[in-house]
Amino acid sequence: MNEPHTPGAPAGSTPPPPPPAPPAAAGTRAPSTGAGAQAPSADELARAGRVLNTIAEAYSAKMVGQDRLRMSLLISLIAGGHILLESVPGLAKTTAASTLSDTVRASFKRIQCTPDLLPSDITGNQIYDAATGSFRTVLGPVHANFVLLDEINRSSAKTQSAMLEAMQEHQTTIGGEIHHLPKPFLVIATQNPIEQEGTYELPEAQMDRFLLKEIVEYPSPAEEFEILGRIDSGVLDPDRHIESAVTLDDVRMLQEIASRIYVDPAIRNYIVSIAYVTRNPAPYIGEERARYIKYGASPRASIAFLQASRALALLNGRTHVLPEDIRSLRHLVLRHRVLLTFEADAEGIRSEEIIDQIFAAVPTP
Repeated sequence: MNEPHTPGAPAGSTPPPPPPAPPAAAGTRAPSTGAGAQAPSADELARAGRVLNTIAEAYSAKMVGQDRLRMSLLISLIAGGHILLESVPGLAKTTAASTLSDTVRASFKRIQCTPDLLPSDITGNQIYDAATGSFRTVLGPVHANFVLLDEINRSSAKTQSAMLEAMQEHQTTIGGEIHHLPKPFLVIATQNPIEQEGTYELPEAQMDRFLLKEIVEYPSPAEEFEILGRIDSGVLDPDRHIESAVTLDDVRMLQEIASRIYVDPAIRNYIVSIAYVTRNPAPYIGEERARYIKYGASPRASIAFLQASRALALLNGRTHVLPEDIRSLRHLVLRHRVLLTFEADAEGIRSEEIIDQIFAAVPTP
């Protein structure tokens, strides 16, 4: 068997054979939609479109630019997942989260993470009531529809772990009692990549529980000029609420419709093949690049592609997922799951570069 091609092969050498095709997933039965239900009707898509337009207009009334951030937040909300935002301070991450919650008329809580933050400060605690001689439960700020964990990497590992049950099980345990979180429930966590003093790196187990990871970038000069104008006009006043809002029932409707978006078996096999190549990269992207990958993506990546692609299809007014949906989500889903080695970091290799090479090696259906 021929060895896979690696960068730096001598000029004029025999062209390498194409990389082997990833193994196909077993089973060929075509599922109808998400849970055997009927695909969304034209009327349902129209209703969903009206709700999404209302959210987009309300979002744009306060936010300048940041359309990619809006799309990522909506995908996470519709897919029922959580999102990690990474950027330097001052790029309106908090404003985006509060604007989205205001648009949906949902409960919103902001938790400023610090090294001395305790797990009970997030989940809640039992307090002794002297008047009744008994303990009463006081629920923490995580019991809200939208929870902003600001600078999550500033909290200790013990406090970060307190979020795992909430994010995965949508419940908290206080004094041995289980308290369910409201629906919908969306965690928007932020972290600062440039200031590492007094921070705790997020463990892989917690990173994997975020459906998406978005990198928020600086606004353009024109957008920054517009921000100054909106400051003067009072649009960004925190006491000024959005008038055209949607309800929590509207969000639940979006989530239900998205769960019935059709995903063809060929698309599912495409997703599984991508996840497989992240774990076995050498035959597909070459040994030279494969050595930069420390760990590949877990099955949660495949689940994230499935859920997020359905949400993206709904945002685009379609009843089915296209291969282009998977490709457009590749960085959002994989940049925090395909972990690179210290050598890659030292050489300035970014995870997005490796992800692009993996997608180039997997045939598109």
